[in-house]
Amino acid sequence: MDAIPAVPATPAAMELRGFRSGFFRALTGWADANFESCEALLCSPGPVASTPTLSLDPVFRRSHGSLYKGLNLGQVDGEAMRDLLVAHRPGSWPLVFAVDESVWPRNNAETSPQRGFYHSSSKQWGGQPIVAGWSYQWIAQLDWALDSWTAPMDAARIPPGADKVDATAKQIRALTGRLERQDPGGPAPVFVFDAGYDPIALTSELSCTRACLVVRIRNDRVFYTDPPEPRPGRPGRPPRHGHRRCCADPATWPDPDQQLTAQDPRHGTVHVAAWHNLHPMLARRGHWADRNQAPIIPGTVVRVDVEHLPKAAGGPNKTLWLWVAADQAGEADLDIWWRAYLRQFDIEHTFRFVKTTLGWTTPRLRTPEQADRWTWLILAAHTQLRLARPLVEDHRLPWQRPARPGRLTPGRVRQGFRRTTPIRGTPASPPKTSRAGPGRPKGTKTGPRERHPALHAAEARV
Repeated sequence: MDAIPAVPATPAAMELRGFRSGFFRALTGWADANFESCEALLCSPGPVASTPTLSLDPVFRRSHGSLYKGLNLGQVDGEAMRDLLVAHRPGSWPLVFAVDESVWPRNNAETSPQRGFYHSSSKQWGGQPIVAGWSYQWIAQLDWALDSWTAPMDAARIPPGADKVDATAKQIRALTGRLERQDPGGPAPVFVFDAGYDPIALTSELSCTRACLVVRIRNDRVFYTDPPEPRPGRPGRPPRHGHRRCCADPATWPDPDQQLTAQDPRHGTVHVAAWHNLHPMLARRGHWADRNQAPIIPGTVVRVDVEHLPKAAGGPNKTLWLWVAADQAGEADLDIWWRAYLRQFDIEHTFRFVKTTLGWTTPRLRTPEQADRWTWLILAAHTQLRLARPLVEDHRLPWQRPARPGRLTPGRVRQGFRRTTPIRGTPASPPKTSRAGPGRPKGTKTGPRERHPALHAAEARV
């Protein structure tokens, strides 16, 4: 039953209520409990440091046991959630999407299956910069504005034995299909990756997908031009590679095919140069181990030079190298490519916010299916904050500085989200009165749970 009160039908209020109704319909099991768990995430007075305390919030009208049962027994229609997130994406933002991984650490959870070892720059386990846990790959839409807002479109868990390139390509193909259905014939979306992704393998897997890939590459990569036409009558096999282009050797680079000079408030004068139709020399190993011959995969290599780095970054200036795979290269694309990569780091603000404030990795869940359900609640909560941004005033704490109009951060919007109760309503049904259950029968024994060691990627594929 959709018990939403009558309120002024402003576009922002209607969109927020429409998203909440769609989110409730996507909860196919224990919908009322999971919906109110998401409400408690949004209305808690401080960061979520303990999962059981969410049941103490007035918006959670059920017992604390319903919170756990919702995660254990509830179901979330993942495809419906992805359709809902795309339907409510910010239409004024550019079609630029950041793709990145984030790990849910579960180092000592020996009874939790499908854990893997992943690199971590901030945590250590066993004296090594790694963590054992579940890896989730997020795709979030970016904006050109200099703030911490993003619009998450998808979050998929990648098991240790899965191929990262195949999983990434599957996510991108699914999202581009939804965008095409939403706006047929619209501009091709741009997907931005940091170093750590295989740009050549992604280009090959997504060659039939209408999308542009921008991937950072190392400054020691080597590429080649197309080979010259073989001379008539020359014996032997024709060459597959032409002139060598080494990123670390400026003498090997001729005049660029395209150039662009732009001004940026944080980086000063920015020079962008692009060389088209270059390819690396691949070997029959890794992603190409099953090929009879390593393929030739062309793309565009982009060099970005800035006048200075932001004050917070410090350090010497560095040249940025990008690999771009796009159907068509235009003068305007150069400006989009380098700006899109710099905005890619906004997804790190989203990771920090959902972990430290919304408590994405706070629950000590045992199974990865429970973690998937909790992740969908986190995405729904973050999206509601973005939709409520024009509806919330700055209700700051006494020690916080006033925020400028239109510059509320996700944390500030969350502080005032409770005051939107007359606007947002709730589609969840009130709880039914009942007495406590009989509990576990006397004499039953469950025994110890099965232990699941964390696996390296190579071990999981065996």
